[in-house]
Amino acid sequence: MKRLFGICLASWLALSTPTQVQARADQIQLQENYPQEYVVVKGDTLWDISGHFLKKPWRWPELWDVNPQIDDPHWIYPGDILYLTWVNGQPKLSFKNDRMQPRARVSKLDSAIPAIPLKDLYAFLSDNVVLDEELLKKTPYVLGGRNERIIAGAGDRIYARGEIDQGHIAQNVYRPAKEYIDPSTKELLGYELLKVAEARISALNGDITSLEIIKSREEVRVLDRVIPAPEARIQSVFYPVAAPLESKGQILAVLRGVTKIGRYDAVTINLGKREGLKTGHVFKVFTRGETIKDPLTKEKVTLPAEEAGTLMVFKTYEKVSYGLIMTATNVLSIGDTIRSPDADN
Repeated sequence: MKRLFGICLASWLALSTPTQVQARADQIQLQENYPQEYVVVKGDTLWDISGHFLKKPWRWPELWDVNPQIDDPHWIYPGDILYLTWVNGQPKLSFKNDRMQPRARVSKLDSAIPAIPLKDLYAFLSDNVVLDEELLKKTPYVLGGRNERIIAGAGDRIYARGEIDQGHIAQNVYRPAKEYIDPSTKELLGYELLKVAEARISALNGDITSLEIIKSREEVRVLDRVIPAPEARIQSVFYPVAAPLESKGQILAVLRGVTKIGRYDAVTINLGKREGLKTGHVFKVFTRGETIKDPLTKEKVTLPAEEAGTLMVFKTYEKVSYGLIMTATNVLSIGDTIRSPDADN
């Protein structure tokens, strides 16, 4: 895995000096007072580290790949010393000299520096699902439990009706929690479901499936939905890249149930796969302009929207996506707009 801080460095090949790099608005811009060296500390992410050197830290993939010292940026650990250097007009991050000497290193894999704070994503990657209206109608649902129980928990048996994928013994039970409506077009974008339990198929009888509840967070109820447990490993590596130039949308919801949004909050946006979105796409976030009364004319005036943060998409569905707020210079809110960072260039 030799790709981090270096997917697009070809854009720099036409430049020969640091001054030229900083002078081109359409190229990578360095912080004016970037440090001579940086010591990696526990809790850092590659995004954080890049913020010390780049004005747009989400462009860190454009800095690492050309560096033979850093075979895999996920093998950067607390205590490592990094510095920015120039070779033939090209910038690159390097380790301090003592790291260049061949030596054995034993470290826990989970102590390596991640690209972004994964702990803030795991719950949303595995526990939240968005289904469109047609798919929700086709998804098997809970009829009830043994002995005519309408709620059930770990160790209980439940019965579901519908076409269950028999190739997956492990199933998750989800509860519809929220519907997403596009604020502009009023289109129904989908239904968000929250995982309430994990179950295992124990018997099949026509379109009725018996399941044993293995683990539960809440009681399983009638009309909860049954969906195969994902077998794929949860994505843990994200390569940020600017969202498509024409992409414009809004924040629909914040996934932790709060009203104000800050750094590392997960949000839902009204753009998805049909708009070409992929994991890793980055947006700028703009706060809505306030409406105030002109003190002279007394008329109401709406102030312009202001850039207030960045968002990176980490999970996509057909019509909506989940994103993580990576930076926030002001309090963000539901309804704030997003657009590609390249839209200003």
